[in-house]
Amino acid sequence: MSARLTPESLITLPAYIARPAYDRTRIQTGIAHIGPGAFHRAHQAQLIDDILETDPRWGIDVIALRSRETLDALRAQGGLFTLKRLQTETQTRVIGSIRRAFGSQQDPEGTIMALSGPQTRLITLTITEKGYCLAPDGALDLSHHDIIHDLAHPAAPRSAPGWLAAALARRKASGAGAPVILSCDNLEDNGRKLAQAVITLARQTDPGLAGWIEARVLFPRSMVDSITPASDAAFLDRIEAELGVRDEAAVQREAFTSWVIEAADAEPLHVLGRAGAVLTSDVEGHALVKLRVLNGAHSALAWTGLAMGHASVAGAMADEWLRGETEALIRREILPGLAAPDGLDLEAYASSVLARFSNPAIIHLLSQIAWDSSQKLPVRLLGTVEANLAAGRRVDRLSRAVAAWMRMIVRAARNKTALTDPLADQLTATGLRCTDDPEADTARFLALQSVFSARLAQHPVFRAALSRGYRDAIALERGARPALELNGA
Repeated sequence: MSARLTPESLITLPAYIARPAYDRTRIQTGIAHIGPGAFHRAHQAQLIDDILETDPRWGIDVIALRSRETLDALRAQGGLFTLKRLQTETQTRVIGSIRRAFGSQQDPEGTIMALSGPQTRLITLTITEKGYCLAPDGALDLSHHDIIHDLAHPAAPRSAPGWLAAALARRKASGAGAPVILSCDNLEDNGRKLAQAVITLARQTDPGLAGWIEARVLFPRSMVDSITPASDAAFLDRIEAELGVRDEAAVQREAFTSWVIEAADAEPLHVLGRAGAVLTSDVEGHALVKLRVLNGAHSALAWTGLAMGHASVAGAMADEWLRGETEALIRREILPGLAAPDGLDLEAYASSVLARFSNPAIIHLLSQIAWDSSQKLPVRLLGTVEANLAAGRRVDRLSRAVAAWMRMIVRAARNKTALTDPLADQLTATGLRCTDDPEADTARFLALQSVFSARLAQHPVFRAALSRGYRDAIALERGARPALELNGA
């Protein structure tokens, strides 16, 4: 294995590799980010890298609440990592915007200092939907095991809301001032839900802190968009061959990227806006379109594609039947329930999503998209199902996608394949009870109250469509292709 990517090894890289054009020794911390996964590094960290060329106040301290793997890699590399942008002609760039990396479990004091220091004016999060510890109704789940712990030990939290509440308590006591806290996850109305979670948690132990947060702390809504495949061993090997040094934190993404943020009079947001983020009063409209069209179709494609034996998004889209099914899902069952926000043409956006899914330079594994599906399904697809049912619109393809998720669980249970999902044990137990009877099996899944609302689980139109979709999903596993005309194409 080659030597590691470090600040000292930058001079050894091929000349065409872009690298920080600023003096990293002058960079200050202005941002604390919780969840330094691939998406943050490929998206926001690159935008901040651009900002640092003219304004050194906005370096990033990253915080991991669980895994140490990324932290160890970043520390060994002085915060540096490589970004590969995948398009017709790929581009390779070393990003230098990360200053320090903290693990909340290994270094709780460093974590709280990064979050509560007066120099930190912006706190961002990419922790996936499950990291917010929310109940199905979107409120903080006070019965969540991490929240129970944080209520008993508010100074030594485990959850993201717990750490934010602890950091804000210290800021209030020290007079450090209120930061902007910006959720960047695919969570509908993410800013409001994060604010309510933190305020609810604070109110349990310190009503005064809850009031201070409510009055002083800004939680803007936001929407981020860029397809970011996982950095597998083969990708890291290719980066090593290109750079001549080993980078264990390298990431890849498509060329397209978007960051839409609710406009407010706050310096961190003005800085992001000047760097290319879109500041608008209608983030909710943009986010809902992205959540239901791109994320909803992505998950549906993953579950259905896996049933058909496909491995990647581009490979699934090369299947003529599946591409047609995906396009029909978007245009016939998702778009009719959406209102176009200012500056967005829904039909053109749908076409761009289909083109992005088909990009052969992106090897995005369907299995990766299928991770944590019990958390993704309610926000990505079931909201559309409920809206369509209320308006009397069709839910046939939506139901087929939900059924494909159910069959993925059944296959994993029967094959004794581990599920990457916070409800893995409950899902596996449900899958093992299934007998391939569409009505009985779908009823077993609909009883999962943490996934399906009682209203939806009891809706006769949805139950009937889901049973038909389940039958189709079994047929797909066996190599059949249900006729597109079956559901009104």
